Amino acid sequence: MFTSPTPDQMLDATKAVNGGAGVLHIVKNYTGDVMNFEMAADLGQGEGIEVEAVVIDDDVAVQDSLYTAGRRGVGATVLAEKICGAAAEEKRSLSEVAELCRKVNANARSMGMALTSCIVPAAGKPTFDLPEDEMEIGIGIHGEPGRERVKLAPAAEIVERLTTPILEDLPFEQGDQVLAFVNGMGGSPLLELYVIYNDLNTLLGERGITITRNLIGPYITSLEMAGCSITLLKLDDELTRLWDAPVKTAGLRWAA
Repeated sequence: MFTSPTPDQMLDATKAVNGGAGVLHIVKNYTGDVMNFEMAADLGQGEGIEVEAVVIDDDVAVQDSLYTAGRRGVGATVLAEKICGAAAEEKRSLSEVAELCRKVNANARSMGMALTSCIVPAAGKPTFDLPEDEMEIGIGIHGEPGRERVKLAPAAEIVERLTTPILEDLPFEQGDQVLAFVNGMGGSPLLELYVIYNDLNTLLGERGITITRNLIGPYITSLEMAGCSITLLKLDDELTRLWDAPVKTAGLRWAA
């Protein structure tokens, strides 16, 4: 589960990157996150560090919630970090990398679902109650409420419930090439995520949309919550090349 670091912690991290050179803050659109990153940026700028911030707000499930003004930031965060990291490796300027991050955010949409709640250790009880025969459609990564609570359904129906709002929002069109990110919320087996991905590939194929890149696994999680999210990023040559660029991190590793 993602929690907001303090402004001082973020300042320390900012100073550690590139010896205090320009830093891009990629911020998920949650009120606490935005506030803390803004304070960290002010602290950094006070020490002569150039900082730019891009707020990720790719979740199509809800427009406003108790935790956000506007849409929440979810799966597009991972894609932006990888793509912008590759651009930074090419020594692009801070403003260029920030603009690229905005491009990723503008072309990505996400929606998630939960089969169970998680248990925050400090609370010691589930964040919300969800009967065994129901699922929450449109949850946030912290367990925030979604669009609706419905009875359990087969994977293909779940995929259609999540994907149709994504496709309609951007909108995605026949002939588009996309990166499909099927994310586990923490408690779903990888095998189940591949079932979701298979049904997603089928649905998109029926609509003339081609998956040319994919990412499947638990990358933005909420402790032991069972469920998943789907993120689609509309690709062009630049985004595809930067996604394919070598990476060697704990979470992503290819061509390195």
